Amino acid sequence: MTISSPAVILLLPFFSAVLILLVLKRSAGVSALVATGSALLTLVLSAGVLMKGGAAESAVLYNWSQAGGLSLDIALKNDALSRGMMIVVTGIGTLVHIFSLAYMKDDAGKARFFAGLSLFMFSMTGIVYADNFPMMFIFWELVGVSSYLLIGHWYTKASAADAAKKAFLTNRIGDFGFMIGILLLWSMTGALTFDGMKEKVDAMQVAGLSAAQISALTIATLLVFCGTVGKSAQFPLHVWLPDAMEGPTPVSALIHAATMVAAGVYMMVRVAFLVGVSHAGEVISWIGGVTALLAALMATQQNDIKRILAYSTLSQLGYMVMAVGLGASEASMFHLFTHAWFKAGLFLGSGAVIYACHHEQDIWKMGGLSKKMPVTFATFAACTAALVAVPFVTSGWYSKEAILEAAKEKGGVLFVLAAFTALLTAFYMTRLVVVAFLGKARDEHGAGHAHEVAPVMFVPLVILAVMGVIGGFGAVAGAILGHEQLPAHGHFGLVGMVSIATLIIGAGGAFVLYRGRDRDPVNIKLFANKFYFDELYAKVIAVAQDGLATVVKVLDGLLIDGLGVRGAAGLAAGAGGMLRRLQVGNIQGYAFLFGLGVLLLVFLALAK
Repeated sequence: MTISSPAVILLLPFFSAVLILLVLKRSAGVSALVATGSALLTLVLSAGVLMKGGAAESAVLYNWSQAGGLSLDIALKNDALSRGMMIVVTGIGTLVHIFSLAYMKDDAGKARFFAGLSLFMFSMTGIVYADNFPMMFIFWELVGVSSYLLIGHWYTKASAADAAKKAFLTNRIGDFGFMIGILLLWSMTGALTFDGMKEKVDAMQVAGLSAAQISALTIATLLVFCGTVGKSAQFPLHVWLPDAMEGPTPVSALIHAATMVAAGVYMMVRVAFLVGVSHAGEVISWIGGVTALLAALMATQQNDIKRILAYSTLSQLGYMVMAVGLGASEASMFHLFTHAWFKAGLFLGSGAVIYACHHEQDIWKMGGLSKKMPVTFATFAACTAALVAVPFVTSGWYSKEAILEAAKEKGGVLFVLAAFTALLTAFYMTRLVVVAFLGKARDEHGAGHAHEVAPVMFVPLVILAVMGVIGGFGAVAGAILGHEQLPAHGHFGLVGMVSIATLIIGAGGAFVLYRGRDRDPVNIKLFANKFYFDELYAKVIAVAQDGLATVVKVLDGLLIDGLGVRGAAGLAAGAGGMLRRLQVGNIQGYAFLFGLGVLLLVFLALAK
């Protein structure tokens, strides 16, 4: 094991979390520095692994279980895909740690917060380096635990505690399907490692797949995809992500923009060979497309700055999932890479705004922030430009175009859906920038007294803005992701013209509609209330839960308790009562019973 090996990168944040929780819990400042130093060191080591390059290799770190021919290993896979993803995880993770030094400096649970960040970094690293499905599932669940702790960091706040529980429980639904899918694939291929499973599937293809085998692979792939539906918040399990904004804003940037929610997409890219040999691609692409559109529509009517970005994340994740379903995993990974930088910049930028506005999150109580926070505004505008895909000069243009190109070639209707989603993206992000940063301050106690944040907060914003702009250029993305994993940029044609048209219509329409406004001129309750999904789920759960509870109560009261437990007890008590009446201690009574018994015996004897 060398100092730059993936094993050290994996274990470093783990030991950081343990050290903080067991030794440094009462030293908040030292805890923050230990966690930040750990994140920075993992970034340096990950960069070393990336520069070293080399062929793909796997190494067993620990044999977790051995039973006959089945070996469950904690094995690390070092290839181009994991090396590129680790730069995203450690790079954004480090910037979030640095930003948090100022954002969380006065928080009562500061040490616990940074321990949670280290635990999360350990969990995400395990997913990225996982060589097999069991290891990925273990760290998948650890990410769930980490997100639960971080979303519910302010656990005395009811909404934060509820959001943490909602995220955890919603993800368990998807993870149950994920687990069944893993078991099905193991039963079909006899392999648990990704490489071994691919070899078996390729061999099955060469031999000729039967209709039954294709159906079985389709079912297994869709069950595995359930994990992505939960973790990457796809329809219909998307409802947890917006509520997760109740956690501290750095958590939103780390977990819900750049890494955790991207884990589901990363997993599907890792097993893209399953999509290619099954019929699961169509279902996956449509779920991604529908999620992208629904989330974009919801974002147009949100007023909380973080929730607008949360629905934007949902929409962009839908793009990535759609690309995987269309067989364009390179385009999906490319957009994951570019989106991570500019969306983390937007979330941390919103955190800077919230911090400067005395924790105000309603954009209609902001305004005029471009003059009071020029650096934050410049970085936020740059990241917004990348998100809405300003042509030729931003990373979002290149990665989004790759997905739109795949949708045009293979999706047909999905291309129209994706293009309209791009128009909505330009609309709601321009709305956000115009309302929050331009015009005049609407709240003298918040935006009226806002000022630029300290360098420890705006330096990460500058770095993320730069990466958000240049991250899509071939020289940058190719060096990190590997040129062989980048989709061809193609020529400027129909897709480019449609993309520019949607940008002009969306951004221009929002600028004209919202410039100089003090209140929202648009009021679409269906979008503002998120298509009433939360209310619908609450009704369904209440009806299902209450209905099931009623059935269980009847069964328990009549059969189990009535006839079973109480019935047996009553029978024993009744029999005991009858026998007790016979044992009265009276000699005449005993003589009478004795005589009665003799007569009964005589009667039975004569009856024969």
